[in-house]
Amino acid sequence: MAEVSEILMSVLSTVRVPRPGDRVHKDECALSFASPESEGGLYVCMNSFLGFGSQFVERHHARTGQRAYLHITRTRKSQVTFLYYAQPPTMIRIEGGFDVEQEQYEEEVKVVLFPDRQEVTSEDLATMPDVVRERVSLSMTGLLAADSVSQTLQVQQWDGEVRQESKHAPDLKQLDNGVKIPPSGWKCEVCELQENLWMNLTDGKVLCGRRYFDGSGGNNHALQHFQQTGYPLAVKLGTITPDGADVYSYDEDDMVLDSKLAEHLSHFGIDMMTMEKTERTMTELEIAVNQRVGEWEVIQESGTTLRPLWGPGLTGMKNLGNSCYLNSVMQVLFTVPDFQERSVSISACVRPCRVAKLGHGLLSGEYSKPAPDPADDLSGDQVGIAPRMFKALVGRGHPEFSTNRQQDAQEFLLHFINMVERNCRSGPNPSEAFRFLVEERIVCQQSQKAKYTQRVDYIVQLPVLMDQATNDGQIECSEKCKRLREEAESTGTPPPAAPRAQIPFSACLDALSEPETLTDFWSSAVQGKTTATKTTRFASFPDYLVIQIKKFTFGLDWVPKKLDVSIDVPDTLDLSALRGTGQQPGEELLPEVAPPPLMTPDVEVKAPVLDDSTVSQLCEMGFPLEACRKAVYFTGNTGIDAAMNWVMGHMDDADFSAPLVLPGSSSAPGSTPTESVPEEHLATIVSMGFSRDQATRALRATSNVLERAVDWIFSHLDDLESMEVSEGGRSEAGSEGSRDPPPGPRVRDGPGKYELFAFISHMGTSTMCGHYVCHIKKDQQWVIFNDQKVCASEKPPKDLGYLYFYRRVAE
Repeated sequence: MAEVSEILMSVLSTVRVPRPGDRVHKDECALSFASPESEGGLYVCMNSFLGFGSQFVERHHARTGQRAYLHITRTRKSQVTFLYYAQPPTMIRIEGGFDVEQEQYEEEVKVVLFPDRQEVTSEDLATMPDVVRERVSLSMTGLLAADSVSQTLQVQQWDGEVRQESKHAPDLKQLDNGVKIPPSGWKCEVCELQENLWMNLTDGKVLCGRRYFDGSGGNNHALQHFQQTGYPLAVKLGTITPDGADVYSYDEDDMVLDSKLAEHLSHFGIDMMTMEKTERTMTELEIAVNQRVGEWEVIQESGTTLRPLWGPGLTGMKNLGNSCYLNSVMQVLFTVPDFQERSVSISACVRPCRVAKLGHGLLSGEYSKPAPDPADDLSGDQVGIAPRMFKALVGRGHPEFSTNRQQDAQEFLLHFINMVERNCRSGPNPSEAFRFLVEERIVCQQSQKAKYTQRVDYIVQLPVLMDQATNDGQIECSEKCKRLREEAESTGTPPPAAPRAQIPFSACLDALSEPETLTDFWSSAVQGKTTATKTTRFASFPDYLVIQIKKFTFGLDWVPKKLDVSIDVPDTLDLSALRGTGQQPGEELLPEVAPPPLMTPDVEVKAPVLDDSTVSQLCEMGFPLEACRKAVYFTGNTGIDAAMNWVMGHMDDADFSAPLVLPGSSSAPGSTPTESVPEEHLATIVSMGFSRDQATRALRATSNVLERAVDWIFSHLDDLESMEVSEGGRSEAGSEGSRDPPPGPRVRDGPGKYELFAFISHMGTSTMCGHYVCHIKKDQQWVIFNDQKVCASEKPPKDLGYLYFYRRVAE
C-alpha cells in the first residue's frame, strides 16, 4: 500500500475536484455506449472527467499519460418502471410519454491506477497521508455528487416541455356564489355529458370540453362559457390528485400551471389532498383518439406475436422522450452503405466522434441483447443504446430539435443531411447518396421561350389527391358514420372508424409530373408579367431515393391535421420517363437577367447588399460561400433561380470559389492577424490527447481562458471532426483554411429504377404528436424497429407509410 500511496502522491497534481459547470461524463463512455452497468463498468478520468469503457481506458491512458481513474460499477437489484405522460400535443406515444426508470443498484466505487490497474478503495485511502486522502476523497465525492452530462442535457431539453404558470393564476378572482362541487357524480350543466368535464375556476360551472377532430370529446360548452364570460381558467375534473391536475387557460390557449390550485379548488369545496384520478388526462385522451384512427395496431403489428431479433444491424434505440423520430431516421440511414462506411469501426477511431459512435452502436451488435430483467422482455425489448450525446449534437442551437417535443421525421432527415453537408465538404460525403438535381422548365406562354434551371434536392414530395380515392363511395358515407358516432357517444359504446381513403400511388406520381401554371411570371422576353407553365423533371437520379407522402395539411380553421389514407406504394419503381431532356432542338431561351453595372475605379467601393436568404439557400446546397455571394451579386439579387443558373454556368471557372472582389478594389478583404495563445495553456490541452490545432481553436474561442477552453473542446468534439488527431497529438489533415472547397454539389447519376428497402410510418394526428416506427428490409426479411423493440415483421404496413426509401436496382 505504501507503493500505491507514492504513486498517488506523484500524480496528485492531475487529480481535479469538479467545480460548478464542469461536464462530468460518468454514465456513458465517450467512445461507445458502455456504462457503469456494462460488463467491466466505467472508468472516469479524474482530470478531464471523461468516461471510458474497459476497452478504451487503456488507449486514453496511453495517449494522455493520465493514471488515476474513478471506476464505477453497478449491478441491478430490481427495477420499477413508471410511465409519465406529458402535455399534449407535444408528447404522445402509444406506450407512454416519457419513460422514467427508477432502478436500484448495488454500486461499487474505487480508484484505479494505470497501467498496472492497482485498485484503491475508500478504506485504503484512510491509511494514506492526509494530503493524498483529502485530495482524492474530495475528487471522488465531487464526481459522484455532480450531475452527469446526460442528466444535465436531459433537464435542459425537458425545460421546454414544462407547463408555464398561468398569468391569471396568482390573482384569479373567484365568485362568492355559494357553489360547492361534490367529489364525484359530475355532469355537464348544459348537455348532461358525464365525461371530459371541466370546472371553471372563477364561477364553478361544470361544462364539457372541446369536440375533437373525429367527433368525440365534448360539445364545446366549456369553451362557449369562456367566450361569453371571459373567465379564463378551467380544471379537468377526474384528473385532480394531490400532485396536481390538468388546468387549461382559454385566454392563453394552452395547458398551464396553477400554483394556487389547492386554494382555488377549496373555494368550491374540493379538497385536493383527498381526490383520486378517475378520468384520463388530456394526453391519455389524445392517445385514445389516435388509436381510433386505426393506425396504431396495424403499423406496430400489435395483433401478432413478433419474433425478437438480435445481432449486428439489429440494435434497438431507447426513446429519450419523443425521440422516436430520430431513432427511426437514424436506423434507416445506417442501413445505407455510405453512412456505414463513413462511420467506420469505433475501435479504429482515434477521436470521440458521436456520429461514428452511434453508427458503431447500431451496427456492431454489442448492444443488441435481451433486456437484463426477463420481466421486461415480454415484447422483445433490448438493452439497446440511448443516443443522448448524439441528440444533443444534432439539436444544438436548433429551436425544435434541441427540445424533447415530438418532431417531423422528414424535417429531421433534412436537418441531419444539412449537418453532414456542412461538415463533409472536404472529404467523403455520405449525403451524396441521396442528392439529386431537379430540372425545372418554365415556358413563357406569350413568347414561347423557355428557361431551364436546376436545383439540388434530397426528397421527392408527393401530394395526396383525395379526389382520386378509389373507394369514394365509402367515403361519401361519412355523414352516416358521423351520425353513428354521435349515437355511440350518447350510449357510451365505441364509435365506428371512418373509412380510410385508398389513393393510387400512380395518381400521386402523375400529380408531381403534371405542368404547373404560373399566373404571375415575370418574363424577360416581354419585359413584363405574363402566364407561364412549369414542368419538373429529374436532371439526375440518386443512388437512394426518398419519397415523402404529404399526409399533413391544414383544415379550414388552420388547425393542422393528418389525412387518413392508404396508398399502394410499389416494391419496385421505374422513374426513367421522368428524366429531364434539357433544351429542345429549335427551342429559344429566355434572355438572361443582365448583371448590375460595374463601378468605375474612381467610385467609392462599398460592400454589396446581398439577399442573405438566397445566399443561405445556395450554401445549404453545398456550394462554397464566396461562390454563392458572387452568384447573388452578379444576378442583381433577382432570386434563387437566377443565382442557381449563374452557379451552374460558372462552376468550372478558375476563380469560382475565390472571394468576391468588388469592382474598383484591388484585392479581396484581408484577414485580421490571428490572436496569440499562451503556450502553457496549449501544452495543458495537448496533454489531454488533443492536437495543437484543436487546442488553439478552443483557446481562441474562449478568449484564452483555460478552464473555458477545456469545457469548450469537450462540448465541441464533433465540430473538431475535420481535424484528424494522430496518436502523436498532431493534426494529420492540416488546418481548415488549407483545404480547397469543392467546386459544387456532386451528384451520382444512373438508371431511374429502384426497389423499396425501408419506410418510416407515423401514428397520430399531426407531426407534433404521435409515434414513429420504421420497417427495414434486411436479407430479404422485413424488420420492424420500434424504439427498443426489434422484431421480424409479419405484415409490413407499406400502404400507411410516411417516408419511403428506395435504392437503385443494378442493371
